[in-house]
Amino acid sequence: MKKKFIVFTIILVCFQSYSQKPRARDLGVPFYGTTGINNAITDVKGVEVGYSTIISGKGENIVGKGPVRTGVTAIFPRGKSKKFSPVYANWYSLNGNGEMTGTTWVTESGFLETPIMITNTNSVGVVRDAVLKWYVDTDWYNGEDWWYTYPVVAETYDGFLNDIYGFHVKEENVLEAINNSKNGKIEEGNVGGGTGMMCLGFKGGTGTSSRIVKIKDSTYTVGVIVQSNFGGKRNFTVSGVPVGRELKDTLNYVYKAPPKSRRKEGDGSIIVIVATDAPFLPHQLKRIAQRVPLGIGIVGGRGSNGSGDIFLAFSTANENAFNRDETTTIKTLSNDTITPFFDATVQAVEEAIINAMVAAETMEGINGNKAYALPHDLLIETLKKYNRIKQ
Repeated sequence: MKKKFIVFTIILVCFQSYSQKPRARDLGVPFYGTTGINNAITDVKGVEVGYSTIISGKGENIVGKGPVRTGVTAIFPRGKSKKFSPVYANWYSLNGNGEMTGTTWVTESGFLETPIMITNTNSVGVVRDAVLKWYVDTDWYNGEDWWYTYPVVAETYDGFLNDIYGFHVKEENVLEAINNSKNGKIEEGNVGGGTGMMCLGFKGGTGTSSRIVKIKDSTYTVGVIVQSNFGGKRNFTVSGVPVGRELKDTLNYVYKAPPKSRRKEGDGSIIVIVATDAPFLPHQLKRIAQRVPLGIGIVGGRGSNGSGDIFLAFSTANENAFNRDETTTIKTLSNDTITPFFDATVQAVEEAIINAMVAAETMEGINGNKAYALPHDLLIETLKKYNRIKQ
């Protein structure tokens, strides 16, 4: 009995350690809006997220060998066990120096028919092919003898830390992200496709947040996940405080990239996925996606020339809307009720980005290149200086 008790205690401590990993709110950072129970995109019922994180090697970059700092993120609107169950969706690009495959058909058809995958810039092709093969192997289309599909795969560039031309993302990594997909609490920071990313002068990566919206007697959820790899330090703002300028001489990473690297301050990208259980049509989801840049702008994004800022919004409502043969009946909220969802989107995007940076840890990659974590103590000190956190 005594041994069993000891084992149980160790497991419990490990679980608490994971669940208590600090997020922006834990540091006292103030945000507007009411969050869902997990403050994550998975607060939207049915949504699942999974990661494959690939970290190996250190020192000089040898193409094909590493160091490797990359990964894959998978997002299932209705969970991977639901198989083919299209959701209404639409997308928007603030600055198009990036990629999200399959979006032309999303706009044309109004439906997202597949999971959403996010990885690094040079791995879009292998991820797309691996997902397509997975559809075949798992009978994603439920026995249809004739079908076509366009996997949705997005990217941001991790070549400052990762051997990006070594093409280290493989089919097994895609399957790992898919198989790891789950609801509930999800990891943030240096995980999945966000592993090797930087943001606003510090280490970036994957972040998430959610908001609750009440319309009359109904309650809805808006959830966001970001792969954050954008922005210049001088513009970095938290709760209206110019944190980047205050910390401009603190923990600056030193570029030691190869001569071919032309990365400028502000270059990079951000992919944002917005989920909601509110019954919106594709043109309304386009309007929601168009509000994502407002949240990015609050923290210091400017949509620079070297940045790929691409966003997709979907609704899990109207589960039976898609039918190849029959007329369907759907529900939708009116445009007069949509403004609170705009607010929720902006708020959740802002917080998801800060969550990504708070969770991210300092990472050294190829050729000794290093991206430093946002120092929690200095962030708190700066917010106190501007009276955004009570002394």
